[in-house]
Amino acid sequence: MKKPINLEKQAEIILQRAEEKGVQSNFFFATTFKRYQVQMQALSALEEAIKEHGPTVTKEYVKGRENLVVNPAITEYNKTSTAANGTVATLINILKSLTDEPGGQSKFQAFMDAIND
Repeated sequence: MKKPINLEKQAEIILQRAEEKGVQSNFFFATTFKRYQVQMQALSALEEAIKEHGPTVTKEYVKGRENLVVNPAITEYNKTSTAANGTVATLINILKSLTDEPGGQSKFQAFMDAIND
């Protein structure tokens, strides 16, 4: 059985590899990576809210009527995960553009392989 992924440890490794490749101080890499970390933190908090309150919640209307509705945290989780997927795609493109060598093996692939070592 595989052990769970430690996201903080993975982030540290990515930053170490970025430093080794000389891209950690690139403005686009730094801001995009930070944005991705914030999105991941938001996703964790939303996931906890979904676990705590379940997939449905009760909404009270003006005259005290209650109605069962989908937990709004699910909608926000889906929006945030879509945004995070876009952010990571952008991050990958930034890394590729900063580290690939024409005609050679992709430094990006070596970068990603090193993270999983």
